[in-house]
Amino acid sequence: MVAGGLKRARAGNQERRNTMSKSISIIGLGAMGTALAETLIDAGNTATVWNRTSARAEALVARGARRAATVADAIAASDVLILCLTDYAAVETTLADVGTAIAGKTVVNLTNGRPDEVRAIAARLGGYGARYLDGGIMATPPMIGTPHAFVLYSGDSAAFGDAGEQLAAFGQSHYLGEDPVLAAVSDLALLSAMYGLFGGYLHATALAGSVGFTAKQFLPLVEPWLAAMMTALPDYAERIDSGDHARDVMSNLQMQSVAIANIVAASRSLGIDPAFMEPIERLAKKRLAAGFGSDEASGLIEAMRGK
Repeated sequence: MVAGGLKRARAGNQERRNTMSKSISIIGLGAMGTALAETLIDAGNTATVWNRTSARAEALVARGARRAATVADAIAASDVLILCLTDYAAVETTLADVGTAIAGKTVVNLTNGRPDEVRAIAARLGGYGARYLDGGIMATPPMIGTPHAFVLYSGDSAAFGDAGEQLAAFGQSHYLGEDPVLAAVSDLALLSAMYGLFGGYLHATALAGSVGFTAKQFLPLVEPWLAAMMTALPDYAERIDSGDHARDVMSNLQMQSVAIANIVAASRSLGIDPAFMEPIERLAKKRLAAGFGSDEASGLIEAMRGK
């Protein structure tokens, strides 16, 4: 592109950013909160920032952010408030005295929490007249603002519509519905899948390491194996939704339970803590005792559900 064309393209991009820009307050400047604030600033928004330790705002102020002296100042500065704090106890403490000052504001809470905590804060802030959105960030701080990041949202649909363009700066936005707990439960569910994957990998690597494999030597074996096993998820999803774990069984639970028991026993004998695998063994035994040994292992979900 010639220089003149590049200048026109940049001017057009800046004009679009200015049209979409908002005044947004970010409360909480840990690694994630800082990444969110940087992304909003880079997208052309006016950012007001507050953190209990004010020194964390210095770099953002140097980038053009406004520093709020108090939480009340941060709330007063913007119609859209983004919370990114350690936990819901910190959210409750930080917003303890907001009262009706938060009326009419859009509150986007990107703090990881439990469904009961979400309902409590949504009810309290809604009682003051705020529009509440809960969110779950499925990314690490360096991923914010890239196509690899996505954020789950649930709660007030009008609030999502109002702030949606700005929230899109963080990554892909997925609005799940009006119930504010939907994002929190989905966040925890996705993290559960991640920790299960990582836990399985770590246990496998420890087990392989007990007979001399380094993690790098073992990786070419475990990586394609996990990728191949991921292709079973659509079939498992169909079995789970239908409740039919007995159709076209490829590898029944009776057979798989032998392997699970052997993993636990071998781990103990080789000095590896089998704690990661023991709950799976317990669920398999429960399912077998109920007479479902000929079913696919997808039926373990029924034991998890208490059936």
